[in-house]
Amino acid sequence: MSVQVRRLYSTEYKSGAVQRIEGGERLSSVAAELGIGVTLLYRWRAAYWASGAAGLNRKRGRRLGWNREAGSSLGLASSGAASVPDAASSSARPSDEELRQRELAEVKARNAELERVIGRQQVDLDFFREALRLMDAKPPSGIATKSTRSSKR
Repeated sequence: MSVQVRRLYSTEYKSGAVQRIEGGERLSSVAAELGIGVTLLYRWRAAYWASGAAGLNRKRGRRLGWNREAGSSLGLASSGAASVPDAASSSARPSDEELRQRELAEVKARNAELERVIGRQQVDLDFFREALRLMDAKPPSGIATKSTRSSKR
C-alpha cells in the first residue's frame, strides 16, 4: 500500500492554470500537461469564480489562532486569561485586517453559492408554474373531438 503525499501548489500556479482554462484551452489537456487531476482543476476554477485569486489561496485545516477549549479565535487560554504573545508567535499570526479579509472572502463565497441555489430554485418554480398552468387550462374550442376518423368502418 502506497502513501499519497498531498502536493501543495502556489496561488500563482493555480491562477495560471485557471487563466489557461478561461482563455479557451480544454480543461483535460491543461490537467494532463500539468500532471494534476481534472477534479482539482474544476475545484480551482470554482474557487476562482467564487472569490477571484483570493479563493485559490485557501488553506486547509483549522484556522490559525483557533482555541477549541475557549471556543473563540482569539487564542485565549482555556482559563480565560490572555496569553502574552512573543515576537516569534506574533509574526506567524495573521493580523486583524487579514482575518477580516479572509472572513469577508468566505462570506462573499457563501453569498454567491446561496444566490446560485436561489437561481436554480427560481428556474424550477417557473417551470412548475407553467406546467400547472398548462394542466389547468381548458382546451380551446377549435380542437377536434377525440375521434378524428373521416370514415366509419
